[in-house]
Amino acid sequence: MEDLELHVHRVHPALRPYLDELVGYSYRGDPPALHRGLPSRSLTVVMTLDDPLGIAWPGAPAEKFETLAGGLHSTAVRISQSPNRAGLQFALTPAGSRALLGLPPGELASMVVPLDDVLGRSARELAEQLRETSSWEQRFAIVERLLLEAWRDEPIPEPRAELSWAWQRLAQSGGGVGVQDLAAEVGWGRRHLTERFRREYGLAPKVAARVMRFEQAVRRLRSSPGTKLADLAADLGYADQAHLSREWNALAGCSPRQWMTEELPYVQDGAAVRRAESRV
Repeated sequence: MEDLELHVHRVHPALRPYLDELVGYSYRGDPPALHRGLPSRSLTVVMTLDDPLGIAWPGAPAEKFETLAGGLHSTAVRISQSPNRAGLQFALTPAGSRALLGLPPGELASMVVPLDDVLGRSARELAEQLRETSSWEQRFAIVERLLLEAWRDEPIPEPRAELSWAWQRLAQSGGGVGVQDLAAEVGWGRRHLTERFRREYGLAPKVAARVMRFEQAVRRLRSSPGTKLADLAADLGYADQAHLSREWNALAGCSPRQWMTEELPYVQDGAAVRRAESRV
C-alpha cells in the first residue's frame, strides 16, 4: 500500500476566514492509480513539489497541472495518470477566492485552471520558492507570510450581504435549509436568490445544500468507517439509504461502498497514513 504522509497546518487566525485548511502531502511510494476529488464547500489550490498532477472531469481526458485552482463543483474529478508524489493543497473559502485569487468563486465553477492563469508571475515565483525549500514548516511559513502581506493593506471585496448570509446559513445547517425558507429569510424571491447565488458561487443553493450534506457524509465515513449506511442516511436527513446511495453516485461517481473500498484504506490505515500537525 502507498505510504502517505499528511502535514496538516493550523493556519494563522487572521487567515481562517479565507483558508479552511492548508495541507502538505507526500507519498513514499507511487501514488494510488485513482483518487477522486470530491465536491465540497471549498475551492482548491494545489502547488506540486515534483511532477504535475493529472486531473480529469468525467468523460474527459486528463490534463496535467504543476499548479492549479479549482472552483466549486458538484461532480467528482479523477486524479490519476500522474506520478505526482508531493505538494501543498489549500482549501479556500468563497471569501478566500476573492481574497487570494481576486475572483468571485462563481468564475471558477466546475473548472480547473493553472494557477498561473489567475495569479500570473506571482504563482510561478511561489511554486519555485516552495520547491527550493525542504522543510514543511518553512513552506507553510512562506505561504502564510505571502498571504498575510497580500491581504494586510487591501480591503477584501465582499458579495452582497444576503448572499454571504445565505451561504453561511447553508454551511452551518449542513445543507439542511430549504431554498424557499432561505429566500424568505433573506427577503428575496426564490428565483432571484437562486440566480444571484449561482452567479456568485457557481452552484445553485439547492445544489450547494446537496454538496454540503454529502460532505458531512464523507466526513462521517472517514472518521467512522463502520457506520451503517442506513443510520448515516437517517442522521443526515436523507429519505433512506437508497436516497443516500443515489446522491453519492451523482456526486462521487460511484456508490458509497465502492468509494469506501477504493479510497478509505488510504486515509484510514494507520500504517499507510501518518499525520503531522504544524502549530502557529
